[in-house]
Amino acid sequence: MSQGAKSTGAMGVLQSALKFGPVQRTARRTADWVDLQYSLLLEQIAKAAPRARGRLLDVGCGDKPYEPTFRPYVTEYIGIEHESVFAQTNASTGARRPDLYYDGSRLPFEDASFDTVLSIQVLEHTPRPMPLLHEMARVLRPSGLLILSAPFSARLHEEPFDFFRYTPHGLRAMCGEAGLEVTEVWDQGNLWSVIGHKLNSFLAFRVAGIQGLAVEMGKHTQETSLGPDSKSRPWSLPFVVPAMVAIAGGARVLDRVAPDLTETLSYMVFARHRAG
Repeated sequence: MSQGAKSTGAMGVLQSALKFGPVQRTARRTADWVDLQYSLLLEQIAKAAPRARGRLLDVGCGDKPYEPTFRPYVTEYIGIEHESVFAQTNASTGARRPDLYYDGSRLPFEDASFDTVLSIQVLEHTPRPMPLLHEMARVLRPSGLLILSAPFSARLHEEPFDFFRYTPHGLRAMCGEAGLEVTEVWDQGNLWSVIGHKLNSFLAFRVAGIQGLAVEMGKHTQETSLGPDSKSRPWSLPFVVPAMVAIAGGARVLDRVAPDLTETLSYMVFARHRAG
């Protein structure tokens, strides 16, 4: 039997094992913790959720992964997606769907319709981000809150719909142009999380070649591609997985003991309409 056939067979065994509930849950929890970008973002979202209230609009909601986190704090949760773009992502095959679609120009709501507008890792996928920000400001009530997260350092993803990266100064200026005032900015990890995330992405996708396993676990389902295919090497997992766990743990520790705040994975901003 060839080495390629052995690798294919081993990967098939792993994919079959992941269909067993306890194995899938354990593997997913481990993968989420190792995925610094995802786990740190979820921590931020959980911390931000109690600030939401009333009617919430999730702009670029995908398959609405954050709805369970925000539901306890809002009276209504509405997710909207750009119809043609969503149709081209793997998220469109999932069981959870957006509540509404729009054509990418005007959001189909009256002015001042929502108490909270949420936009998580969407702005970088928008070729004309300012009109979208203006639309989010338009449908936000005068006393409402915009919660927006956008990446500062991230690999190419959801290609070809990946256009920009953002600094906190750029986000402040853009919100200001839309008539909003940024009241607070959170960074998502710093230098060590950036390095750790890039190293772990390289180990997972270029060394071990576990793109298929990631999708099998329900990760990266929004992407039609994870970049250039790399050969699957399931035999490397006993070496790669402990290394990734050590890198993720070390990055979290170093972020605290030797921070460098000029680097981060993403920024989350909170903004409101300007007084008066």
